[in-house]
Amino acid sequence: MREVIRFAWGNSSLGDFMVAMSGKGLVALEFSTNHSGVEDALRARFSEADIIDSEQELTDVLSRVQRVIEAPGFDPAIPLDLRGTPYEIEVWSLLRAIPVGETTNYGALAAKLGTRDAREVTEAIACNPVAVLVPCHRVVKKDGSISGYRWGVKRKRELLARERRSGAS
Repeated sequence: MREVIRFAWGNSSLGDFMVAMSGKGLVALEFSTNHSGVEDALRARFSEADIIDSEQELTDVLSRVQRVIEAPGFDPAIPLDLRGTPYEIEVWSLLRAIPVGETTNYGALAAKLGTRDAREVTEAIACNPVAVLVPCHRVVKKDGSISGYRWGVKRKRELLARERRSGAS
Protein backbone atom coordinates (compact mmCIF):
# COMPACT_ATOMS: atom_id res chain seq x y z
CA MET A 1 0.00 0.00 0.00
CA ARG A 2 1.34 3.42 -0.96
CA GLU A 3 1.99 6.04 1.67
CA VAL A 4 -0.34 9.04 1.66
CA ILE A 5 1.02 12.55 2.12
CA ARG A 6 -1.65 15.22 2.56
CA PHE A 7 -0.88 18.88 1.95
CA ALA A 8 -2.63 22.22 2.23
CA TRP A 9 -1.82 25.91 1.90
CA GLY A 10 -2.24 28.56 4.56
CA ASN A 11 -1.45 32.22 4.86
CA SER A 12 0.41 34.25 7.46
CA SER A 13 1.84 37.73 7.77
CA LEU A 14 5.08 36.20 6.44
CA GLY A 15 3.35 34.91 3.32
CA ASP A 16 1.80 31.74 2.01
CA PHE A 17 2.95 28.47 3.55
CA MET A 18 2.36 24.82 2.76
CA VAL A 19 2.10 22.02 5.29
CA ALA A 20 2.43 18.36 4.35
CA MET A 21 1.55 15.52 6.70
CA SER A 22 2.25 11.81 6.61
CA GLY A 23 0.40 9.37 8.84
CA LYS A 24 3.13 10.00 11.44
CA GLY A 25 3.41 13.77 11.37
CA LEU A 26 4.54 16.89 9.57
CA VAL A 27 7.05 16.19 6.78
CA ALA A 28 7.16 19.72 5.35
CA LEU A 29 6.38 23.31 6.25
CA GLU A 30 7.50 25.65 3.50
CA PHE A 31 6.96 29.32 2.71
CA SER A 32 6.36 30.15 -0.95
CA THR A 33 4.19 32.03 -3.39
CA ASN A 34 5.00 29.42 -6.03
CA HIS A 35 2.33 26.90 -5.07
CA SER A 36 2.71 24.65 -8.11
CA GLY A 37 6.52 24.60 -7.80
CA VAL A 38 6.39 23.58 -4.13
CA GLU A 39 3.72 20.97 -4.86
CA ASP A 40 5.85 19.56 -7.70
CA ALA A 41 8.89 19.41 -5.39
CA LEU A 42 6.78 17.60 -2.77
CA ARG A 43 5.68 15.04 -5.38
CA ALA A 44 9.30 14.55 -6.47
CA ARG A 45 10.52 14.18 -2.87
CA PHE A 46 7.84 11.59 -2.11
CA SER A 47 7.64 9.95 -5.52
CA GLU A 48 6.48 6.65 -4.02
CA ALA A 49 3.56 8.28 -2.15
CA ASP A 50 0.12 9.51 -3.08
CA ILE A 51 0.18 13.30 -2.67
CA ILE A 52 -3.30 14.62 -1.90
CA ASP A 53 -4.53 18.21 -1.58
CA SER A 54 -6.37 18.04 1.75
CA GLU A 55 -7.30 21.52 2.92
CA GLN A 56 -10.38 20.30 4.84
CA GLU A 57 -8.49 17.57 6.72
CA LEU A 58 -5.61 19.90 7.59
CA THR A 59 -7.59 22.95 8.74
CA ASP A 60 -6.51 22.47 12.37
CA VAL A 61 -2.84 21.98 11.44
CA LEU A 62 -2.94 25.12 9.25
CA SER A 63 -4.46 27.09 12.10
CA ARG A 64 -1.84 25.93 14.63
CA VAL A 65 1.05 26.59 12.23
CA GLN A 66 -0.29 30.05 11.44
CA ARG A 67 -0.51 30.78 15.17
CA VAL A 68 3.08 29.72 15.90
CA ILE A 69 4.32 31.88 13.00
CA GLU A 70 2.47 34.89 14.41
CA ALA A 71 3.07 34.18 18.12
CA PRO A 72 6.51 32.71 18.89
CA GLY A 73 6.50 30.51 21.96
CA PHE A 74 3.12 28.93 21.15
CA ASP A 75 3.46 25.15 21.13
CA PRO A 76 1.40 23.86 18.21
CA ALA A 77 1.74 20.24 19.44
CA ILE A 78 2.14 18.94 15.90
CA PRO A 79 4.09 15.68 15.62
CA LEU A 80 7.02 15.80 13.22
CA ASP A 81 8.01 13.08 10.78
CA LEU A 82 11.54 14.24 10.00
CA ARG A 83 13.13 12.46 7.08
CA GLY A 84 16.73 12.92 6.13
CA THR A 85 20.10 11.35 6.66
CA PRO A 86 20.98 10.38 10.24
CA TYR A 87 23.34 13.39 10.33
CA GLU A 88 20.64 15.80 9.09
CA ILE A 89 18.17 14.52 11.67
CA GLU A 90 20.79 14.95 14.40
CA VAL A 91 21.39 18.56 13.30
CA TRP A 92 17.65 19.25 13.12
CA SER A 93 17.22 17.84 16.64
CA LEU A 94 19.86 20.28 17.90
CA LEU A 95 17.99 23.12 16.20
CA ARG A 96 14.79 22.13 18.01
CA ALA A 97 16.66 22.42 21.33
CA ILE A 98 17.49 26.12 20.77
CA PRO A 99 15.08 28.08 22.97
CA VAL A 100 12.71 30.63 21.46
CA GLY A 101 14.39 34.03 21.42
CA GLU A 102 17.94 32.64 21.42
CA THR A 103 20.39 32.02 18.61
CA THR A 104 23.51 29.99 18.05
CA ASN A 105 26.07 29.87 15.27
CA TYR A 106 27.14 27.24 12.77
CA GLY A 107 30.51 26.65 14.45
CA ALA A 108 28.91 26.10 17.86
CA LEU A 109 26.60 23.49 16.37
CA ALA A 110 29.54 21.82 14.63
CA ALA A 111 31.41 21.68 17.96
CA LYS A 112 28.39 20.05 19.65
CA LEU A 113 28.46 17.43 16.92
CA GLY A 114 32.17 16.82 17.43
CA THR A 115 33.35 18.34 14.17
CA ARG A 116 35.09 21.58 13.37
CA ASP A 117 33.61 21.79 9.88
CA ALA A 118 30.64 24.15 10.02
CA ARG A 119 30.02 23.57 6.30
CA GLU A 120 28.51 20.15 7.01
CA VAL A 121 26.16 21.73 9.54
CA THR A 122 25.26 24.46 7.05
CA GLU A 123 24.43 21.85 4.38
CA ALA A 124 22.22 19.89 6.81
CA ILE A 125 20.42 23.07 7.84
CA ALA A 126 19.86 24.00 4.18
CA CYS A 127 18.09 20.65 3.68
CA ASN A 128 15.62 21.27 6.52
CA PRO A 129 12.11 20.94 5.04
CA VAL A 130 10.26 22.18 8.15
CA ALA A 131 10.38 25.96 8.61
CA VAL A 132 9.78 27.50 12.05
CA LEU A 133 9.12 24.21 13.91
CA VAL A 134 12.68 23.08 13.14
CA PRO A 135 14.04 26.56 13.81
CA CYS A 136 16.97 26.90 11.45
CA HIS A 137 16.27 30.64 11.52
CA ARG A 138 17.91 30.66 14.99
CA VAL A 139 21.35 29.93 13.50
CA VAL A 140 23.42 32.99 12.63
CA LYS A 141 27.01 33.74 11.70
CA LYS A 142 29.68 33.76 14.39
CA ASP A 143 29.64 37.58 14.44
CA GLY A 144 25.87 37.55 15.03
CA SER A 145 24.95 38.69 11.54
CA ILE A 146 22.24 36.98 9.57
CA SER A 147 23.24 34.66 6.78
CA GLY A 148 21.11 32.85 4.23
CA TYR A 149 17.75 31.26 4.86
CA ARG A 150 15.96 28.80 2.62
CA TRP A 151 12.78 30.89 2.78
CA GLY A 152 14.44 34.31 2.50
CA VAL A 153 16.64 36.45 4.75
CA LYS A 154 13.79 38.95 5.22
CA ARG A 155 11.63 36.20 6.78
CA LYS A 156 14.55 35.07 8.96
CA ARG A 157 15.04 38.60 10.28
CA GLU A 158 11.34 38.95 11.03
CA LEU A 159 11.11 35.57 12.78
CA LEU A 160 14.07 36.49 15.01
CA ALA A 161 12.62 39.95 15.72
CA ARG A 162 9.26 38.44 16.68
CA GLU A 163 10.95 36.02 19.04
CA ARG A 164 12.94 38.83 20.69
CA ARG A 165 9.77 40.96 21.08
CA SER A 166 7.76 38.06 22.47
CA GLY A 167 10.09 37.69 25.45
CA ALA A 168 9.47 33.97 25.15
CA SER A 169 13.01 32.98 26.00
